[in-house]
Order: sequence, then C-alpha cells, then structure tokens
Amino acid sequence: MVSSTQQFERIRKRKATTNGKRNKRERRRMGTPVFPVHPEGYPATAPDAKPSDS
Repeated sequence: MVSSTQQFERIRKRKATTNGKRNKRERRRMGTPVFPVHPEGYPATAPDAKPSDS
C-alpha cells in the first residue's frame, strides 16, 4: 500500500501539471490580437504597399 504522503505528493503534482496545461492553453488564446497590416488610407506608393489588382 502507498503511503499517504506519497499519494498526496503525486496528486498535487498531477493537479499542478493539469493547471499548467490549462493556463498555457488560455494564454495562447489570448495572444497577439489581429490587426490590419495595411490600414485604410495607406499610401499606394509606399515600398511595402499591397500590389494593385491591375
């Protein structure tokens, strides 16, 4: 039979690991927000402007 201390240490370790995974997953979702690279009114003559359709 496993000792009480050993059992609780394993349980605490398992819970900490699980919580870490959840936190990482939540932080990934909250990452960099989507933002426009070329906002409206961006000069078409700029070197890094989007290529024109024509």
